[in-house]
Order: sequence, then structure tokens, then C-alpha cells
Amino acid sequence: MATWNSRGLRGSTLEDLINRTNEKYRETHLALIQKIPTPITPINIDKKNHQITLAYFDQKSTVDYIGAVQGIPICFDAKECAKDTFALANIHPHQVEFMREFERQGGIAFFLLFYSAKDLFYYLRLEKLLTFWERMEAGGKKSFRFEEIEDEFILTGRQGLFVPYLDGIKKDLARREESD
Repeated sequence: MATWNSRGLRGSTLEDLINRTNEKYRETHLALIQKIPTPITPINIDKKNHQITLAYFDQKSTVDYIGAVQGIPICFDAKECAKDTFALANIHPHQVEFMREFERQGGIAFFLLFYSAKDLFYYLRLEKLLTFWERMEAGGKKSFRFEEIEDEFILTGRQGLFVPYLDGIKKDLARREESD
């Protein structure tokens, strides 16, 4: 049983930056993206401080965010990476399957990676993730290195956009049109 307090506050800064970016996109009518909360059942509650101190997850989560960009459905998950190697164990098979199904329905699914040691955001296309995923399933490496990512999908913050993932979506759509 996974417990809520075992994960601490990992990723909360990343989540805050994405939420601020989402708010900016909403204010400018570019996108409407919603954070999907992971349902939990509290076990222990500190009534004095009004805090949940122990809980368990009700169900497996799929993605962190879902919404629409100019009429295009999108979903994505955010992950933080402290080193140059990203372990695929950080991504669960049910997440990959959900994202595959999402794209089969005409949406765009991706991961936002934050390489904290480099202070760098990266838009990981589902198609690129699947190359790493299939390599792992075939008995290959269970991770991928920073050197293996696509440089054009590194995101650069600008004008109040901390994580400008619409830039990544635009490049992703262009890449899809080229391959059709």
C-alpha cells in the first residue's frame, strides 16, 4: 500500500510552476488545463493542525493534467529528475496505456520533465517515450540519458510563462504533420 506521506513534497515546486503557467494560458484564452487530484482516503488526521498525516491512494492515477489547447485535447504528467539519467520506473504501465488510448482518440499526450540539476524543462513527446519504453520491454536499458533527448523540445521560460509547454505542443504537431 502506497502511503501519501511517504512521498513528502517532491515535485511541489514543479507543480506550482506548471499551475502558474496554466493560469497564464487560461487568462490569455490559449488553453484550459486542469490539475487532476489523486483521490486519497485519510487514515490519520492531526486535528490540532488540520493535516492529513497518513492516507492511502484510492486508485492508480493516470496523468497530472488534462484539458484543451485551442480545441485540441491534451494530457500530460510532470516528473522531476535530479540527474542526467531518468529511470523509466518513474512512469507506470497504466499511465503509458492511458496516454496511448488518449492519442488514439485524437489527443496529444506528453510528459514534462524538469531536470533540476540543469534547471531545465523538457517536453517529452509520447512517441519518444515509447521508443525508450519499448527498448526497456525488449530487455534493454530501464532508463534514458539526457544525451538521448530531442534538443528542440527543451523549453525556455519567457514572459511570465515558467513552463511554456505550448511551444512543445506546437513543435510536436509540426513533427506529426511532417510524418503524415
